[in-house]
Amino acid sequence: MQFYDVIQSRTSVKKFKTTPIDKNKLSRMVNAAMMAPSWKNHTSYKFILVDDVGQKDQLSQCIMNATNDAMDAVIQAPMVAVVVANPAESGIIADRQYYQVDSGIAMEHFILAATNEGYGTCWIASIDEDRIRPILAIPDNFRVVAMTPIGEISENKSHYPQKDIGEYIYLNNWKNAWK
Repeated sequence: MQFYDVIQSRTSVKKFKTTPIDKNKLSRMVNAAMMAPSWKNHTSYKFILVDDVGQKDQLSQCIMNATNDAMDAVIQAPMVAVVVANPAESGIIADRQYYQVDSGIAMEHFILAATNEGYGTCWIASIDEDRIRPILAIPDNFRVVAMTPIGEISENKSHYPQKDIGEYIYLNNWKNAWK
């Protein structure tokens, strides 16, 4: 796929086939995540790939704004990627904790790579990290940032309609909408 086709194709998928993730494709997705930029080139994030049925079921119970669709997606998908980060391995400037930014960029690289490989994903960040931590044996110094189910798509879903750029993009100042 061409780069802009990947971006246009990516959407939040909640219905998956149970076909296992191809190891070569997964390797490319993981490598894409590891190429993400980070604060001072520190890699504060790590990915935990989960394909255990019991653990996926437990993770589905940790979604805070749980809907049946999101919970079912985590259970149904053949794999779930969970991104965690150690805040001490990243920076804090003006109360901004860059581990969250670093993790977000890495997860987006992973998700776009998954789209390129023909897989669907759904970014889930409204999660109870205190419940996730023991399920995945995550050390106390790491924060759980987000997770996404990954799998072959079993629903016909297109990207949401494009937003009006003039409402979101400005040139030089807030009063000058970019056209």
